[in-house]
Amino acid sequence: MTGRPTRRRTRAASKSGALVAGVVTGAVVGVLGLALSAEWLALIGLLVAVTAAGALAASLLVTEREHDERIEEEIERLSAEHARLSDQLITAEQEERRRLALFLHDGPVQSMSGIALMLDAVIAAVEGGREEEAARVLSTALEKQRETIRSLRDLSFQLEPVVLRDQGFGPAVRALAEQLGMRNRIQIELDVEGADALAEHAQVAIYQIIRESLHQAIRRGPPTRVSVRVGEAPGGGVETVISDDAPGERRRASFDEIAERARSLSGRMTVEDPGADGGTAVRVVFPSYRVRR
Repeated sequence: MTGRPTRRRTRAASKSGALVAGVVTGAVVGVLGLALSAEWLALIGLLVAVTAAGALAASLLVTEREHDERIEEEIERLSAEHARLSDQLITAEQEERRRLALFLHDGPVQSMSGIALMLDAVIAAVEGGREEEAARVLSTALEKQRETIRSLRDLSFQLEPVVLRDQGFGPAVRALAEQLGMRNRIQIELDVEGADALAEHAQVAIYQIIRESLHQAIRRGPPTRVSVRVGEAPGGGVETVISDDAPGERRRASFDEIAERARSLSGRMTVEDPGADGGTAVRVVFPSYRVRR
């Protein structure tokens, strides 16, 4: 994209230089003709100078028009890119709302409905004098309520991790790694200093990608070792790589949520196929202009 405009500018500069040289040459020939009292030589010099000057003026007009056209093309390109990114953001927000609605419907709402039915059963058992049955159902309802509270607390943490907001990306990821590592006896290696230069919205998205990838690895394994890296991508941009030695995941649909989060920032996700010893590497690459401050 940048090669052709550069070549056009080089050719235009070369042409303008040649025309300027023509004007100077014609003027010198004309002055020389006047000095030698050679009217024909002076006339030739004048014609050359006037012709070159006219061509130079025309060339400058064409160059200016081409420059204006390039500016208009760039404005149109940037407008189209802005519209594309806006559509992408709207789509991502719609997907996020859809996931939230499905989670609430299939999780807490169903749990609360079940708890209500159990409480009705408790009332009926008490009225019927079946105290042991009422106590048993009430205990089950209380446990179901605790599970619902935990799921809602997890949802709140996913929407806006408090530690990420209060302490920053590095401490938040380390706290997550320590929590999951101790609970599941996993060695989690971190190299996430590259995220310090990223925008806040990018840090939140990458944190959620790391969190989801770690939970997926635990569900598949659990693994014994996981490495997490955030830094410069080899081909440019910013990459997040989560590698584990858990059994490989053949169902690519399991990574759809991660892919959707990546697309919200124009990112691209790839999953490396497990090797002979198993293991999975999730790599997400973001363009710099979407994630840097």
